[in-house]
Amino acid sequence: MPRLHRHLYFRVLVGIVVGGLIGYLAPNAGIALKPLGDGFIALVKMLIGPVIFCTVVLGIAGAGDMRKVGRVGGKALIYFEAVSTLALVIGLIVVNVLRPGAGFNVDPATLDANAVASYAKAATEQHTTDFILHIIPRTFTDAFTGSGDLLQVLLVAVLFGYAMLRMGAAGEAVHRFIEGCSHIFVSMMNTLMQLAPLGAGGAMAFTIGRYGIDALRPLAFLMGSFYLTCLLFVFVVLGIIGAFAGFRIWRFLSYIREELLTVLGTSSSEAALVPLMRKLERLGCSKSVVGLVVPSGYSFNLDGTNIYMTMAAMFVAQALNIELTLMQQLTILGVAILTSKGASGVTGAGFITLAATLAVVPTVPVAGLALVLGIDRFMSEARALTNFVGNGVATLVIARWEGELDTEVLNRELRG
Repeated sequence: MPRLHRHLYFRVLVGIVVGGLIGYLAPNAGIALKPLGDGFIALVKMLIGPVIFCTVVLGIAGAGDMRKVGRVGGKALIYFEAVSTLALVIGLIVVNVLRPGAGFNVDPATLDANAVASYAKAATEQHTTDFILHIIPRTFTDAFTGSGDLLQVLLVAVLFGYAMLRMGAAGEAVHRFIEGCSHIFVSMMNTLMQLAPLGAGGAMAFTIGRYGIDALRPLAFLMGSFYLTCLLFVFVVLGIIGAFAGFRIWRFLSYIREELLTVLGTSSSEAALVPLMRKLERLGCSKSVVGLVVPSGYSFNLDGTNIYMTMAAMFVAQALNIELTLMQQLTILGVAILTSKGASGVTGAGFITLAATLAVVPTVPVAGLALVLGIDRFMSEARALTNFVGNGVATLVIARWEGELDTEVLNRELRG
């Protein structure tokens, strides 16, 4: 025990348990601890942009060839599209088999349309052109100080790295400066991660205190079905993919256990993004692959969000006793493939994209989203964890595909 308390993952676990107990036994006190969680996530997000910028720029400089950058990006997009579509299909199959919404017999007239009005309005304002243009920051610094969209940081970093590469020897001084900055930012992040137990505990205390355990009971079947589907996806689908890439999924999960607990406590996969990147490099992935795949994966490889979208959409239809035809379900699936790609960097993104997806089936009122609004906060943990693990596995797979993964280091690290 004296040695166990030195490990960050143990302290984070204690923080989550203590926070949950505070929220359950003293709800008002739990709600008052919300700033701890918000503050921790804000501190981490403050450094995500600079760390990713430095990582990508140094990776491009180390690669020495922009064709390699394009090749890695192309392979990543192919993988993202294939696996995220598979996640949508799995969610659709499971919700049809288990039918968690059957028997609710909800009267559409009793739905509170005002509860989801803001999400429905935001969904109508989301267009493909807007999403693409949003990737381009208004100024160089806006990528770091604006919306916090990682794709903007990635774009600026790729352009900067390309320009620095073309300068040749003249860019050496800039290269050394960015390398030094990278070490400083990583050191700052390592310091901030010591606050993870407080952040995770505060976030968990607020969640339990604000919504209460009783909020889970009416929709427990849906939550159970969703958590089960996420577990199956991680251990079966990602497990098979990991086996082909040369590693066992359970060993990888054990290796990133500290980061998983941080994500669990804060319900935010971004809270452990930078530590994940550092561990992937320690596992033998090249810095350039990590810097390109992880940030883009946070927008294009949201496996947990994809599972949630198809399951929630079908749950609403089942609860309202609306039988959707196979063609209607396939339409939802097709639209979800597109809308899920813009689910990053937008407040309430899960509900906005879900509202946009449901809009293609007029027989299912968007107001039906009010049925799952109350438990969305409790389902966000599974979404964030699945997204997080999915991006870690994706990086290892792309690195192996590109020949940029040291399998000897990988096996040595995972065996611990």
